[in-house]
Amino acid sequence: MRSIAALCLTVGAGMAAAVAGLVAVRAAVPPDYFQPSNDVAGGYLQTVGTIYAVLLAFVVFVVWTQSNDARRLVERQADELADVLRLTAGLGGPVPGRVAAAARAYAREAADGEWPLLAAGRGGARAAELFDRVWAELAAFEPGTAREEALFAEAVARFSEAGDARADLLHCGRVRLPVLLWLLLLTGAAGTVGSMYLFGVERLGPLAAMAANLAGAVSFMLFLIWELDNPFRGDWRVSPAPLLTAVGLASGAPPAAGPEPGGPGAASGGAGD
Repeated sequence: MRSIAALCLTVGAGMAAAVAGLVAVRAAVPPDYFQPSNDVAGGYLQTVGTIYAVLLAFVVFVVWTQSNDARRLVERQADELADVLRLTAGLGGPVPGRVAAAARAYAREAADGEWPLLAAGRGGARAAELFDRVWAELAAFEPGTAREEALFAEAVARFSEAGDARADLLHCGRVRLPVLLWLLLLTGAAGTVGSMYLFGVERLGPLAAMAANLAGAVSFMLFLIWELDNPFRGDWRVSPAPLLTAVGLASGAPPAAGPEPGGPGAASGGAGD
């Protein structure tokens, strides 16, 4: 998996950079210079490390919640569209078939055409057009009985919910961590790991190991934040499979094949009815 390979490279580069920086500092400044302030440096590192750990935990919570929200919105949209198709199946005339065909075309375009655009923070014009076509086919129906009026009214309400879920999903595709927050995360990482250089110890090996471990842990967290900040990118991206499956089953057609592993939505959750 590409994300795992990128993670290993990121963590390895962070650990190597931390050790290289420590070696460079020790080459320029002898450890005897730092030894009198070891106690102060320990308290400083504890304070800075705690503050930075709280910041990392908060940001991880934010991006993880955002990723889960995007996944739930996909499933909600799939469920609502599936309900629309089930309700319209009880209506007479050619409208149910037209609505189902339009919904299948929209789901396929959303998975194939719009998902890569969502990773870039944009929605698909073609997918929006096909979604509007579903509404146009549904709105063309004219109820003739009280039963049809009830089914039609509920189908319209369900479609409205699907539209809201789609709008919220597009918003999730555009929301990213601000640049200033990334600047704070990166400078905080450099400051926290760099605090290890303030310890004056005669043996460089143990200190280098501690600096490398700290840098590796921080690099891992930063990579996780970067990966989850965009729920439509990477191996852990949100999948369009629930939309394809729910629409396919509700319309009576075989579910469309989902993306191949490593393609859009390789990691997915199913949609409930």
